[in-house]
Amino acid sequence: MVVTVGRMKQGPEREMLNHYLDRVTWDVDLREVEEKKPLPPAQLIAREADLLRAAIPDGARVIALDSGGRALTSPDLANRLGQWRDEADNPIVFLIGGADGLDRSLTKQADLILSFGAVTWPHMLMRALVMEQIYRAQQILAGHPYHR
Repeated sequence: MVVTVGRMKQGPEREMLNHYLDRVTWDVDLREVEEKKPLPPAQLIAREADLLRAAIPDGARVIALDSGGRALTSPDLANRLGQWRDEADNPIVFLIGGADGLDRSLTKQADLILSFGAVTWPHMLMRALVMEQIYRAQQILAGHPYHR
């Protein structure tokens, strides 16, 4: 499951996301949450955290996307996902914050804080990047040469 802030409109990011959504055979649900009220940045991040938290199923393993997190190789991420998948029937949730990132309360509660590098990525593009890595993990764990 990917839980993310904001509603994605049509465009190249959406096309890329749909490309990988169509290729993934794992059960992956994309949930978008959004606060429509104009709030000051600190209040907005806190409100987004509440919305994200409410979308996380009980018992889920949570991967929070944050540039200050741990950088894993694709095989390492695939192995972690495979291990969690094999240990229990709990969902795995990737959290993607809004334009101002994730509230620290979410990263503190995460099972893994994952970085896609030290640079800041647009939060709408992160959906496609995460979905590509989920697809890549699926292929790595299946022994498919896609990764090479």
